[in-house]
Amino acid sequence: MMAIIKAHDISKSYGSLEVLHDVDLSVGEGEILGLIGPSGSGKSTLLRLLDLIEPANGGELSVFGIDTVAERGRWLDLRRRMGMLFQRPIVFNASVYDNVAMGLRYRRASGEDIDRKVKDALEAVGLSRYIRSRATDLSGGEQQRVALSRVLVTDPEILFLDEPTANLDPTSTATIERIVTGLNREAGTTVLISTHDLSQGQRLAHRIAVMIDGTIAQTGPSSEVFREPKNQGIARFVGVQNIIPGRTVSRSNGFTVVEAKGREILSATPPPADEVEMIIRGEDISLHRREPGHEEAENRFPATVTRIEPTAPFVNVTVHCGCDLVALVTARRAETLGLREGMEVWVSIQAKAVHLIPGKE
Repeated sequence: MMAIIKAHDISKSYGSLEVLHDVDLSVGEGEILGLIGPSGSGKSTLLRLLDLIEPANGGELSVFGIDTVAERGRWLDLRRRMGMLFQRPIVFNASVYDNVAMGLRYRRASGEDIDRKVKDALEAVGLSRYIRSRATDLSGGEQQRVALSRVLVTDPEILFLDEPTANLDPTSTATIERIVTGLNREAGTTVLISTHDLSQGQRLAHRIAVMIDGTIAQTGPSSEVFREPKNQGIARFVGVQNIIPGRTVSRSNGFTVVEAKGREILSATPPPADEVEMIIRGEDISLHRREPGHEEAENRFPATVTRIEPTAPFVNVTVHCGCDLVALVTARRAETLGLREGMEVWVSIQAKAVHLIPGKE
């Protein structure tokens, strides 16, 4: 896949406030890249730099194979090939038609082209019936679809979405997501979407990039980022319930044996250090009323339920087995097991679900 955006060692500061540093990122043509990270990690600023709304303070950036640092005079032409949708919809006190047509009029498109493209765009987002309505009279979700239509009529090759559904209801969110995935699939549009919704990132993106403290901390398929985070900060952000310090004991038969508070746990990860941290997602921990068989998992041991916390439709169940583990089970499964505090249960965890990272020095 050819890279349509290449960023290397990008930095950005506003006065003494450093917002981005050491940012390296490559985006393939026709790819949907999900940009996730805590609030204030620099996601919006990075999108603005990649969309050439403002310049970086340092680093290298090429878009469509053009060096944007050396070719500053070509920014307007490059920006015409891209589009940005912001978190808060920007609509003007005019008709929906005129809002959507605005960009095409700036580009001096013919009246016939404007009319056709505006009507097609509004039909695609389900707003045809509001074509003569005043945009400011619409709901927030409808206004966001108007703003998206205004971007789409210009046929962008790269679409930047900055938290596009953060303030929308589930129905409007689903509509925006359907439009974005359809645009990528049918037109091959490259999409960069910044989102705080981890589930949305997994649903839409081919790859995930995690921003922590102003830089890209990890990139990869969502399954890799969410199950094999590179460090504790990423693990906590992507919702890992169990980060357990331990010590590497041995390596045999393809497994690493890790000791944590008297309990030995097998991992399929090669040992990254003597002192490690075990990363185990709650949904990868199974609970049983009786001892499970060997075919269930490599790790099997008794435990005591110490806490039950409903988070419908799931239940967080803390068990003690030398160390504390939090299992995420469905409410129906918890009911079937008859879980209660003080109850003795069996735990099973597959070795491949125990990811190891170096421990704190």
